[in-house]
Amino acid sequence: MNIKKIGLGLALGLSMTLAQAAPGGVTVKPLMNKDIPESPGKEMLMISVEYAPGGEDPVHRHDAHAIVYVLEGSIIMGVKGGKEVTLKAGDTFYEGPADLHTVGRNASKTKPAKFVAFLVKDKAKPALIPVP
Repeated sequence: MNIKKIGLGLALGLSMTLAQAAPGGVTVKPLMNKDIPESPGKEMLMISVEYAPGGEDPVHRHDAHAIVYVLEGSIIMGVKGGKEVTLKAGDTFYEGPADLHTVGRNASKTKPAKFVAFLVKDKAKPALIPVP
């Protein structure tokens, strides 16, 4: 099996894992995955997330450093113990490895919203960990 097929299989598996964790109204697409040679066992992952009008994430964590950059629309984000913030295109948001992501939703019931998330994480851990 060649490297491209392995990479495609991993990307597809990640996409399916993330898609299963996301409810209706949320589309997650892996964009890039790169090992961090200076930090063995760590990787960078870039994903795009699109919220349909009224779309929202379930409560979850990433067990990663995650930086969000809003591309279009407006989203509401929040972590346990923090204040909810409304972000618009060009705004950023940070989640740490110990943060519980309690709020992630489209601020609009009529327009979609889209953002890119960059995660630095352990290779052996999933990108998204649902929390009941």
